[in-house]
Amino acid sequence: MKKLLYGVAYYDEYMPYDRLDEDIRMMKEAGINVVRIAESTWSTHEPQNGVFDFTSVDRVLDAMHRAGIHVIVGTPTYAVPTWMVKEHPDVLATTANGPGKYGARQIMDITNPTYLFYAERIIRKLISRVSGHPAVIGYQTDNETKHYHTAGPNVQLLFVKYVRDKFKTLEELNKAFGLDYWSNRINSWEDFPSIIGTINGSLGAEFAKFQRKLVADFLSWQVSIVNEYKRADQFVTQNFDFEWRGYSYGIQPDVDHFEASRPFDIMGVDIYHPSQDDLTGIEISFGGDVARSTKGTNYLVLETEAQAFPHWTPYPGQLRLQAFSHLASGANMVSYWHWHSIHNSFETYWKGLLSHDFEPNPVYEEARTIGRDFARLSPHLVNLQKENKVAILVSNDSLTALEWFKFNFSSTKKYNDVVRMMYDELYRMNIGCDFVSPATTNFERYDLLIVPALYTASDELLERLNRFVVDGGHIVYTFKSGFTDQNVKVRSERQPGIIGKACGISYSMFVEPKRVTLKDDPFQVGEDQNQVHTWMELLTPSTAEVLAYYDHPHWGKYAAVTQNGYGQGQAVYIGCMTSEAVMGKILEHAVKKAGLWGLDQEIRFPLITKSGVNGLGKTVRYYFNYAEMPASLDYRHREGIELLSGRPVSSGQTLKLEPWGFTIIEEQ
Repeated sequence: MKKLLYGVAYYDEYMPYDRLDEDIRMMKEAGINVVRIAESTWSTHEPQNGVFDFTSVDRVLDAMHRAGIHVIVGTPTYAVPTWMVKEHPDVLATTANGPGKYGARQIMDITNPTYLFYAERIIRKLISRVSGHPAVIGYQTDNETKHYHTAGPNVQLLFVKYVRDKFKTLEELNKAFGLDYWSNRINSWEDFPSIIGTINGSLGAEFAKFQRKLVADFLSWQVSIVNEYKRADQFVTQNFDFEWRGYSYGIQPDVDHFEASRPFDIMGVDIYHPSQDDLTGIEISFGGDVARSTKGTNYLVLETEAQAFPHWTPYPGQLRLQAFSHLASGANMVSYWHWHSIHNSFETYWKGLLSHDFEPNPVYEEARTIGRDFARLSPHLVNLQKENKVAILVSNDSLTALEWFKFNFSSTKKYNDVVRMMYDELYRMNIGCDFVSPATTNFERYDLLIVPALYTASDELLERLNRFVVDGGHIVYTFKSGFTDQNVKVRSERQPGIIGKACGISYSMFVEPKRVTLKDDPFQVGEDQNQVHTWMELLTPSTAEVLAYYDHPHWGKYAAVTQNGYGQGQAVYIGCMTSEAVMGKILEHAVKKAGLWGLDQEIRFPLITKSGVNGLGKTVRYYFNYAEMPASLDYRHREGIELLSGRPVSSGQTLKLEPWGFTIIEEQ
């Protein structure tokens, strides 16, 4: 990409009166150089079956082109019009909760042939119309696409074909999934039951994997259509999202980002996060690292908040901090959802960059400063390349399996809680991370792998992880790793099975901890933080060194945390859910053992630093202060230029950061 993109989603169709020219004037004032349009308004573009009206699209494209603002056009397939549902009610997804009801978005069955017919027709009509327009630089397929839990009869038939192709015979299927239990055995393909009611975790997890495949196939299908029309200088992207816990939290359960992103020219994501006193930058960093890792390239932030909810309206300085935080993780675009606040319907109080009065406001004024700096500094900040030596292995299959087999009956903790606890602690100590998947083949490019709760994994994957350690890599496993095979079948040897060779430990019992701590507070975190909760495995070392024992009258002889030399490398195994403070100390120990503790680790959260190499071949270092108190740090790298001010910076110089402030240094 040649320059940074700074954008907004813009829907002329939502406006209470005509103000396109005024909006464009204000966009230009704010440095907005790209808008997203069209993906939300199918019913406007096709008000009746086969009747098309692209007046609003044409009008916006022409106006944006005159103003020199680029446009990303979305395929409007994620919210179906009323006429389609009235004529073909079966386009709505049937889920475990029954038939779908019209009203919300993303309620359709993405495998339904009728829906696909109409979707293809609107895509072709729209994209063929706009592809030659000089304002259009790219396309977005659909919107935050997932499978929407579609599980109707047609999906069940597709699933039977899928498992038949995969397992070939019912005997293999029954054996792999343990279907003799409770008379679940299937003796005829014609008798294959609906998965909606299954109690078999292996079968249920396979169905979830199949549903994720539906998403990848659906998006690939849309990309193939758009590719028929797009020019060589245009791109195709998608705005993938994350597990939602009131904000973007963890790995998306319903989409395999690594697989689904394959057909796209560039990865796109939507990242929403807490703000005000709760702004930490962690969600910005997490979402960016996932996005960058899936295709190994820079990415686009297609949606993030400007004002949004009342508890997210940013304090002065936070909008700037957030925007440049995206760039520091490798984003080439920051775009707000959306330009204007709307005046009715579901998102009335999800406020845009402009409030309901459409007048300049403090958030808009701050956006103007961002736009000016993006334009001025674009050659120095676009296409930031990052070379991390730490990666976190994430597994959609393990996430799903641990929904079926939770850590314990009373806990609300899930797979993503483990992922985020480990990621968050690395973030706080300024360790840059990539993400890898079970399909990743180049683990050897990293010095340290973090493996949270890899509950389900093939023998081949676990052997590859063992070889990574033998060849000199360092690895940190948590509890519940290596427990089942790829079919969620528990391995019959002592746990943790194959990886036990690298970890030098074994166990056959696990319990829910009650009143358990780590003996003698080995990580020196204090009584309040020396905690074991949710899950504990009673580890017996063979060759491993014990880093921590349980402190309990009956379980005290068992190890809780171990490390083991294996070949040229080392494996740490964490047998229990700990506090964040304990996890941080364990990961700090592992980072040091891997030889990755450096100058950046001399500063800690709320001071965050990120770096990379820009297109000019120079190292760029960002320093952020995620606090409302001023902060300072000693700059310890090569002399450079502070890009925002143009002032020189020397090694050893003290940098002062304002509340929610940041500085950017380009080494000379």
